Amino acid sequence: MILGCDAAGTTDDGTQVVVYPVLSDPGFSGDETLDPKRRLLTEGGHQGTLAEYVTVPARNALPQPAGMSLEQASTLGTSYLTAYRMLFTRSGLTPGSTMLVQGATGGVSTALIQLGVAAGMRVWATARTEQGRARADALGATAFESGARLPERVDAVFESVGKATWAHSMKAVRPGGTVVCCGATSGPDPSADLQRLFFLQVSVLGSTMGTLDELRRLIAFCETAGIQPVVDATYPLEHADQALAALENGSPGKVVVTL
Repeated sequence: MILGCDAAGTTDDGTQVVVYPVLSDPGFSGDETLDPKRRLLTEGGHQGTLAEYVTVPARNALPQPAGMSLEQASTLGTSYLTAYRMLFTRSGLTPGSTMLVQGATGGVSTALIQLGVAAGMRVWATARTEQGRARADALGATAFESGARLPERVDAVFESVGKATWAHSMKAVRPGGTVVCCGATSGPDPSADLQRLFFLQVSVLGSTMGTLDELRRLIAFCETAGIQPVVDATYPLEHADQALAALENGSPGKVVVTL
């Protein structure tokens, strides 16, 4: 049994853990995100971790990083794992590369900024509001207004916004560069801009969650680099409705529900 706090908690023997939220078929081996029968803890009859207790396979519970609060650790299995896979598995970037993060105040975007800075990237980010840009700057990025003309084209763009920023992403990436997409919060159907895509030989890659091994490596990287995940607001379980309302109303960053 896992005592739940978003995606982290305490087992019934007192061990604090991070929960890997991807449930793959027991007979499947390899990249769990590519298992056609894989489910998340919020899919296929599973009720997620917005509860006092949840049950997961033992392999899905990893030790909580030392020096990280339960609330901070709860972000690792979702936002930070998604960002880790986008940056270190899918993008092909190396230290010194220039990356652009669209929608800087989102949970995955926040993680991308922190991981990119820690990995030695030059990190640029966009945000609609002055508050959002100041937040990105504080995390180590250079922030621009959404849709702004950048000083130069970037090696890779990291997308979770979708329709509202896609045209800008395609214009911002250098010839031969990469756009990595993990979501489409503003809509899934932008113009593909095929002429720019093929003429500039831009690679567009999808990315979803991450593997159990990637979560292990993410935890190790956070411990080695001293990364402290950002939690912008916490709500007790009895006020979970307020947490969901905050997300619906565009609250920036990561919201965590605690016991």
